[in-house]
Amino acid sequence: MPQDAHATGSADPAEVYDVIVAGAGFSGLFLLHRLRSAGFKVLVIESGGGVGGTWYWNRYPGARCDVESVDYSFSFDEGLQQEWVWTERYAGQAEIRRYLDHVADRFDLRRDIRLNTRVDAAHFRSDTADWLVHTSDGATLISRFCIMATGPLSSIKPPDFEGLADFAGQWYHSARWPQEGVDFTGKRVAVIGTGSTGVQIIPTVAKLAEHVTVLQRTPNYSIPARNRPMSKEELDEVKATYADRRVRARMAASGVPNPPVLEPGEGVPEDEKRAHFERGWAIGGVVGILRAYSDIITSTEVNESLARFVRDKIADTVHDPVTAEKLTPRDYPLGAKRLCVDSNYFETYNRPNVTLIDVNADPIVRITPRGIQTATGHIDVDIIVFAIGFDAITGAVKEIDIRGREGLTIQDHWREGPKAHLGLAVNGFPNMFLMTGPGSPAVLGNVVTFLEQQVEMIATILEMVRSDGARTIEAEQEAENTWAAHVQEIASQTLFMKGKSWFIGANIEGKPVGFLPYAGGLVRYHAECEAMVEAGLRGFSLTK
Repeated sequence: MPQDAHATGSADPAEVYDVIVAGAGFSGLFLLHRLRSAGFKVLVIESGGGVGGTWYWNRYPGARCDVESVDYSFSFDEGLQQEWVWTERYAGQAEIRRYLDHVADRFDLRRDIRLNTRVDAAHFRSDTADWLVHTSDGATLISRFCIMATGPLSSIKPPDFEGLADFAGQWYHSARWPQEGVDFTGKRVAVIGTGSTGVQIIPTVAKLAEHVTVLQRTPNYSIPARNRPMSKEELDEVKATYADRRVRARMAASGVPNPPVLEPGEGVPEDEKRAHFERGWAIGGVVGILRAYSDIITSTEVNESLARFVRDKIADTVHDPVTAEKLTPRDYPLGAKRLCVDSNYFETYNRPNVTLIDVNADPIVRITPRGIQTATGHIDVDIIVFAIGFDAITGAVKEIDIRGREGLTIQDHWREGPKAHLGLAVNGFPNMFLMTGPGSPAVLGNVVTFLEQQVEMIATILEMVRSDGARTIEAEQEAENTWAAHVQEIASQTLFMKGKSWFIGANIEGKPVGFLPYAGGLVRYHAECEAMVEAGLRGFSLTK
C-alpha cells in the first residue's frame, strides 16, 4: 500500500488484503504481529486515535486492571517480557497505554494500523469468496478474511435519562473519557453506577470534589486490591521465572498462574473457611478470594459462606449502618455479577463529602438543568458521571453492518441469542472470525492469556486453510448449535446464572438472556480447540 495513504487516511479502492482486523487493542496488536509473521498481508482498523482498545477509551480517574500487571501482559516474546518494567502490582490505565504503545513500536506495527477510522460495514461476496469492507474515511477495501477484535467491553450503554439534553453542567460516560481529563476540584459530582468502573472512579473523585453523590441500583461485592509499588527485587524474581509462570497461567482455568486451588469447601467447618477467606482478603485481588476453594462458584453453601464474610467486612468498614446496609449485596451469589477489585471503595463512604442514594428506594425521575430529580428530592450537581456499563461481548460486533452469505446480517442471525462455534466463527459468515466472542472464555479471568490462546488458534486455522488451498472456511450449523448448547450447559452447573448481570445480557433491554462467555475455564476450552484442530478442523466446512 502506498505510504501516503497511511499518512492521510485516504484509501485506494484497489487495496486488497489477506486479513482485515477491526480493533487495535491487545487482540488486534497480537493478531497483526502473529499473522504478519506468518506471511499474511494484514491491515488493522481502529476507531480510536491511538492503540490500546479498552485502555485507549477508558481514561477515567482510578482506571486500572484487576489482574496483576506481570500477568496482564503478552507472553509471546521473551525480550518484551524482560525489558518492560511494571511499576505497580495492578497497573493503571496510563501505564498500560504506555506498554501497548511500546509493543506497537517495538514490533513496527503502526505501519499496518489505520487510526481514527471505523469499520462501518463488512459484506461477504460469494462470487469472489472475500469481504468488501467499508470504513468511515470513505475507503472500500477487499480482504479474504475478516477478524472482529472489537473487544468484549467496548460498546457502551448510552445514558437515556429523560432531560439529559437540558442539563447545564458537564456529563461524561466513563468509557468515552476526554483526553484532556476532567477537573473535579471543588465540584458537586453525581456518579451513576457502582459496577467495576464506578468502584474505581468514586474513591478517586471523592478526594477532589466538594461533594459526591453516588446513585446505586445494585450493590456489588468488592475485594480490596492491596495495590502497591513493585520493587526491583520482586520484578526481577518474576522475570527470572516467567517461563514457568506463563506455563502455569495456560494450565489454570482463570489464566492466572496462582497456586493450585484447595479442595472443595463444602462440608468444611465455617471457622476454618473464614480463616482461609481472611488470608485471601489480606492478599487482595479476585484470585486470592475465588481460589480459596474449588467450588465457590458451584456450591451454594460455600458461596454463601464467602458472601457472608464479605458482607461482614462491609459492615466493619462503613461506619454508618444505614449506608453499610445499602452497600451490602444480599439477593445474588458472589461472582454472579462481576466481582470488583477496589482501592478504599467502602472506606470512601466514611467521608463527610460522600452520599449514597439507593435508586430502587428513591428512583431517578429525570435530569434537570441543575442536576438530578429523584422521587424524594433534587440533587444539585455540576458534573454527572455515567458508569453504566456495556453491551458486552456482542455489542461492538452488532454495531457494524456485517452481512454474510445471501445478505444474512449478524443481527438477524443472533436475534434469538448469539452463537459461534468455539466462540470463534459463525455459521453463514465464511472467512470471518471473532476474538473474545460469545462462547469463548472472554472475560472470566485474565483476558490477555485468553486472547493469546485465541490468536494462536485463529492463526493456526488460517495457516491450515492456506495450506489446504481452500477458498472459504465456515462454521457448520450443527457445530455452532452444539457448542452454544454446551456453553449454556456448563453455565447451568454454576451460580453465574443467578445474577442479573451483563454476563447474561440482562443489562440491555431486549437482549436475549443467556450466558455469554464460556464458564468451563481456559484449560478445558484450549483442549476443545486442540481437539478441533487435530480432527482436521472439525465443525468447519472448507470449500476449494
